Amino acid sequence: MRNKFYQPGEERAARVADLFAAIAPQYDRINDLQSLGLHRQWKKLLLKMAEIKPGDRALDLCCGTGDIALGLQAAGAEVIGLDFSPAMLAVARQRAGDRAGLQFIAGDAMALPFADESFDIVTVGYGLRNLANWEKGLEEMTRAARPEGRLLVLDFGRPANPLWRKIYFAYLKFFVPIFGKVFCKDSATHAYIFESLQNYPAQCGVAAKMEALQLRDIQVRNLVGGAMSINFGRRPPRGIHR
Repeated sequence: MRNKFYQPGEERAARVADLFAAIAPQYDRINDLQSLGLHRQWKKLLLKMAEIKPGDRALDLCCGTGDIALGLQAAGAEVIGLDFSPAMLAVARQRAGDRAGLQFIAGDAMALPFADESFDIVTVGYGLRNLANWEKGLEEMTRAARPEGRLLVLDFGRPANPLWRKIYFAYLKFFVPIFGKVFCKDSATHAYIFESLQNYPAQCGVAAKMEALQLRDIQVRNLVGGAMSINFGRRPPRGIHR
């Protein structure tokens, strides 16, 4: 039976919106529990890979409760966090307070309200997988990046080792939904993770799309044996193709 929060096609956005409205108040707590706090280290690694310089303009897509956007701002970037969930944005804005150089806005990651070549850094953490068309999302990230701009994608991965992949998928399928049941009164909120990952090509698919978009310096950083991953790509200088 398909997860009620996972619907392909035109209904995808509405169901994902319902999901994040349900989990927003407990989102950070559950992330800490289900990853044993490791998600914070993975986000720190993403920030290191982003090569942040003071004054960089950064865009964090599907910003959620603001972890990555806050980290980019703390490192000296001027940051816009964009998300389509009012509930998640409310948490992010509360966490940010009145910090200078950081704003959170509502928007569609597949139709960004920014001109071409607007940002030095474009990131997305645990969001590309949730788009109705993840490839369109990556295309928009590339369009919004300046020449030499860095694109980074952090998300659940698909381990290459068959035994580890089987163990990991069993954890997502049978254990992670318990967090949804306990904290959100609905196991489907976190059973969604496994369902969405079955329909997402993960790190290898993202790397292939970055290649097709002619990004340079493409990297895949596998974490926990590929259970998590960070994809990195750099937009070529203007007029230069790989």
